[in-house]
Amino acid sequence: MVCTPGFNALKFFGWFEEVRPSWYTAVPTMHQAILGRASRNTEVIKAGRLRLIRSSSASLPPQVMEELEQVFGVPVIESYGMTEASHQMASNPLPPRPRYAGSVGIAAGPEVAIMGEGGDLLPPGALGEVVIRGRNVTAGYENNPEANARSFTHGWFRTGDQGVLDEAGYLRLTGRLKEIINRGGEKISPLEVDTVLMDHPAVQQVVTFAMPHPKLGEEVAAAVVLREGASVGERELQDFASVRLADFKVPRKIVFLAEIPKGATGKLQRIGLAERLGLTS
Repeated sequence: MVCTPGFNALKFFGWFEEVRPSWYTAVPTMHQAILGRASRNTEVIKAGRLRLIRSSSASLPPQVMEELEQVFGVPVIESYGMTEASHQMASNPLPPRPRYAGSVGIAAGPEVAIMGEGGDLLPPGALGEVVIRGRNVTAGYENNPEANARSFTHGWFRTGDQGVLDEAGYLRLTGRLKEIINRGGEKISPLEVDTVLMDHPAVQQVVTFAMPHPKLGEEVAAAVVLREGASVGERELQDFASVRLADFKVPRKIVFLAEIPKGATGKLQRIGLAERLGLTS
């Protein structure tokens, strides 16, 4: 096991050549930065002994998963975890078992279920909150009875994530409940909009978020980073999205940035982004 002193895209392939790992794990924004330098390091990649790539901590865009597999020639395994579960909760299995872009896989550690607003467990295919229970799940937060009352229902820990379990037990996340956009009563998954916009050849990175609206409460907005040398306007991206999304899901505002704000672990920040970008009125 080799732990780097922190992520650095400029040093990644030097470390990769020195360590010759059989697999590496990173968050999606790091994978994208690595792909940005992969064309300059094809010989290093070919000389490696990589067996798989793991992605966790945030949703991996299907387009990034496909590009990683093409560039490195190994399967990309998306997983799902959180601190309260001693990290891993679900993971896509290795070949020959199937793995699916946009899915975080099957239960891998605790039990995983979907719970409705009333605390009842929902059947396969139903949309609700992801809940977990098991020996690796925390028994509670220290000295915080209010958080414990909110977080546990009938012995299940409420993750705060929204998702769907299919008949085969594969989990698909649709977003954090607090990040779901409520546009005049219409609930919109920002991940769905992200995935559509990422299909545009000029788009390298995107994060969809809620923007305040005086009548609707919230409106759909997106921050976009373009690929090097690419050029596209707001109207063109909106037209592109409108072919693939219902009208109420199409971003009414698209902001072009050189870099999208990230948290300490490299996750793109949706909450508070409208305020940071001055889109509050």
